Amino acid sequence: MKNFKPYYAVIFTSTQTEDINGYTEMAQKMEDLAKQQKGFMGMDSARNAIGITVSYWKNLEAIKNWKTNSEHLLAQQKGREQWYNWYNVKICKVEREYQFLQKHESQK
Repeated sequence: MKNFKPYYAVIFTSTQTEDINGYTEMAQKMEDLAKQQKGFMGMDSARNAIGITVSYWKNLEAIKNWKTNSEHLLAQQKGREQWYNWYNVKICKVEREYQFLQKHESQK
């Protein structure tokens, strides 16, 4: 993503209810659908007691278009009605990034 700075990150943090029937399938469907959206750049996700998904977008317009996508709207409604006790969404502008990758003996 380093060639596209600045870009935007949508951070979705949540806790789930006990009734997660159908959640995994919907999450995969939404990831597949997001990948098809103009301006989508990637996604990172982890789930334990608290789940966090960070999706990356080229601009705010792309985020707005994803938020109002009809299939995504249905998934949001299902999440509020069945899957989530709580969630929080943050939209952030990414201006810098860096990473670390440990070299193993076979990479030296």
